[in-house]
Amino acid sequence: MTFVATQLLSPRPRFRTATRVAIVGAGFSGTMLALNLLEQADVEVLLIERDRQRMGAGVAYSSSESAHLLNVRAGNMSAFADKPDHFCDWLAARGLGCDAAFVTRATYGRYLREALAGAMEKYGRRLKLVDDEVLDIAERGGQVTLGLVNGGLIEADRAVLAIGNLPPHDPPAIAGAHLPSHRYIGDPWASAFEEGLEKDAPVLVIGTGLTAVDVILRLVTHGHEGPITALSRRGLRPHRHIDGLRPKPILAKPAPELSELVAWGRAESRVRDWRLVVDSIRPITQMMWASADAEKRARFLRHLRPFWDVHRHRLAPEVADRIDALVASGQLDFRAGKIADVAVEPDALAVSWRPRGGDEPVVTRAARMINCTGPQGDLLRSTDPLVKRMLSAKRIRPDALRLGLDIDRDGHVVDAKGQPSEHILAIGPMTRGDLWEVVAVPDIRIQVSALARRLVNAHWTGGEGL
Repeated sequence: MTFVATQLLSPRPRFRTATRVAIVGAGFSGTMLALNLLEQADVEVLLIERDRQRMGAGVAYSSSESAHLLNVRAGNMSAFADKPDHFCDWLAARGLGCDAAFVTRATYGRYLREALAGAMEKYGRRLKLVDDEVLDIAERGGQVTLGLVNGGLIEADRAVLAIGNLPPHDPPAIAGAHLPSHRYIGDPWASAFEEGLEKDAPVLVIGTGLTAVDVILRLVTHGHEGPITALSRRGLRPHRHIDGLRPKPILAKPAPELSELVAWGRAESRVRDWRLVVDSIRPITQMMWASADAEKRARFLRHLRPFWDVHRHRLAPEVADRIDALVASGQLDFRAGKIADVAVEPDALAVSWRPRGGDEPVVTRAARMINCTGPQGDLLRSTDPLVKRMLSAKRIRPDALRLGLDIDRDGHVVDAKGQPSEHILAIGPMTRGDLWEVVAVPDIRIQVSALARRLVNAHWTGGEGL
């Protein structure tokens, strides 16, 4: 409670019109903030990305795998909050369908890159792409100074952290074990984890969520025929979307307590498909999260989050069919349990794990073990150089549950003393401690649109400037 009180009593920075904005990270969040800023005012934008290959698309939409599909129908994937048909129009112009379609993530990445290229052509020198890594951000004299890996400095009126999801951290039984790099893959998005793997070799995937599904599909698409075991605490895997279902949004909180909310959901699902029930509360999820105190949020994360994730973040039917087929064939096995120990053998890793609800350990031998536990869940464990440096300098702090950065209601980062910054802000998944539902395109596009208007003091009603 002390944490919350400190934040509420801290003075809120006053927004002054920004004329030069530096955005750290050029994934979906950063790219779309840049484009929204350029459309709304005569502002200069510097979009900084350390991985040039991911400029515009980020990690999520840089995949070239044909098996990797969007988890949201194309009709709801417009990059612009005020242009709901933008992506569908883009698809139609290229002879591609949109209705109820789950297109490839590669296609969506192309869409974002073309939007960025179009902005470069339209706005010229007002948009600058900086191929570098930011190591530090400091506030001086009413401005921010960003220090780069190459030794250069960038000065701006505002800096916005759009660094996306941080890589997963190692599970407790693996942390510090120094496992051979050809046996253990700590971050599947940072390596070609299928290379050098014999096609019939056993694989152990740690995690059973969306990341695990992506990794499994990439393995089999590249010809892997060996057994794959997917292991997580509860063994839950994402459910599938059902075509033709459209939820009726509710605009008022259906129950005050978590237990009552669960009871409400169960009752509703008896009379209509549970997917409609889950999706119907999407418009008020952020409001519900904001109204919950720290204790209630912690209870949700401890008891309900795994179930929320697999029901809320679902698979395209085609992807679900492929996963079901792999399970039916016996190649893929989802298991529930906790890793106890890992031993290195000459030709494999011997992973000892305790099944959920059981006492006797099970040993699974794997030629390769891949960490698919998903985005890092504790900011203080981050190895990101910028995050580590700013934490050490006490310019930022984690939110109360350490899901990401602590921010005030307008998106300014909060320092170790509870004071909001005047010139450094954050958007995207790193703000989920404050907003929770801010990891998918439909949520982020609203967040970046609102922040862009505030940064340039633009006020809009019905899409027309005042």
